[in-house]
Amino acid sequence: MVTLMTTPADRELVVTRTFDAPPGRVWKAWTSPEHVRRWYGSVALTTTVVEIDLRPGGAWRWGQTAPDGQQIVFSGVYEDIVPTERLDYTEVFEQMPDALPVRVTLAFDATPDGGTALTSTSVWPSNDIRDQALAAGMEAGVREQYDRLAEYLTSM
Repeated sequence: MVTLMTTPADRELVVTRTFDAPPGRVWKAWTSPEHVRRWYGSVALTTTVVEIDLRPGGAWRWGQTAPDGQQIVFSGVYEDIVPTERLDYTEVFEQMPDALPVRVTLAFDATPDGGTALTSTSVWPSNDIRDQALAAGMEAGVREQYDRLAEYLTSM
C-alpha cells in the first residue's frame, strides 16, 4: 500500500494510507500503549515513551531514543474522540518547546473490502513550519512508520 502526503490547502498536510485491517483493529493499534510500542517511529530508534490518556482533555506522549541518547518526543492533548472513527488532538515536538501546536484530525474510515482508509489531516501554525518539517525528512519517517503499522496489523 502507498502512503500519500499532500498539501491541499494553506498550512494543511494530509497523509492517507489504506490498511488491510478493519477500523477497530487500526484504532486499537493506534490508541493502546502496548500496541503503539510495537510499531511506532523508526526501526533505527528505540521507542522509550508511550503514554496515552484516551479521553477528551487527556494527554498523550510518544517518543524514541537514538543510539546517541538523543530523545525525539511528540506530545499533545486529545480534544475529541469518536471510538473507531476519529481522533482530534494537538501535537507538539517537545524538542521545540516554544512551538505552537499542530492540530490533527485522524479519521479511520472502513473500506468496502474490510480495510481501513486512515486519513491524517493536520493544520500547522504556518506554511513555513509545515514546509520545514517536510524538508527535515518527515515524509520518509511517516512512510516508514505507516509501513511498520501495516506489518504489525497483520500479527494482531
